[in-house]
Amino acid sequence: MPHSRTIVRCTWAGSDPLMVRYHDREWGVPVHNDRTLFEFLLLEGAQAGLSWSTILRKREDYRKAFDGFDPERIARYSARTVERLLKDEGIVRNRLKIASAVSNAQAFLAVQKEFGSFDAYIWRFVGGKASRNRRCTLRDVPARTPESDAMSKDLKRRGFRFVGSTICYAFMQAVGMANDHTADCFRYRRVMKAR
Repeated sequence: MPHSRTIVRCTWAGSDPLMVRYHDREWGVPVHNDRTLFEFLLLEGAQAGLSWSTILRKREDYRKAFDGFDPERIARYSARTVERLLKDEGIVRNRLKIASAVSNAQAFLAVQKEFGSFDAYIWRFVGGKASRNRRCTLRDVPARTPESDAMSKDLKRRGFRFVGSTICYAFMQAVGMANDHTADCFRYRRVMKAR
């Protein structure tokens, strides 16, 4: 009888099907689409103080509530829209986080205007290439790096909020600026090949 091979994943993926699917299909894959980069910036900011699984479960509700993560529409949200969002049970109802989505959309558009795209701006922090890390265990993964420190400082200078260094590093991991799949994870080599 053939022996079935066990798939090894990063331990944080656990057994929750939603987390496993996110780990297997998205996390760590380099993203160069401005709308997707903005989505992750908004979601990582919303996560502050919460678990990623909480945000992942609310992702579709965020997509509906925030007009498909369209920064041009979000940048024009009024105080009335913010009040409406504060009543939306599908998202994290935190006034500061919701207000930051609006101001971050405005700052995002300013960066796009200055650099031609947010992609061109944000990938400068890793020299245009993903950091190719080799982490043996989850304990080896840092919460922040000099690159995330620099990114956080510059984003704050440009008016972004909820962009501390730890949030920036989580963003970098999510959008593939850093490959932090552990070396034994089946995704490690596949992500290394992605551009």
